[in-house]
Amino acid sequence: MLNPSLKEFLIAGESKYTLATVISKRARQIIEGSKPLIETNSQKPVTIALEELLEGKLEYEVPNSNSQK
Repeated sequence: MLNPSLKEFLIAGESKYTLATVISKRARQIIEGSKPLIETNSQKPVTIALEELLEGKLEYEVPNSNSQK
């Protein structure tokens, strides 16, 4: 069972809500048939997505909320 601290996931400026979105979107991709990006014993999509994030296999972009309109 994976029990990482939230601090392990947070990088400068990220929020736990961003991470929840990234993990849930990746888990949905795995459920829909995407292959895991890592070797894992887990069968649970959310756990696989968490492990992928911890190993630096997921890339995502955070929109700039301070952008000029």
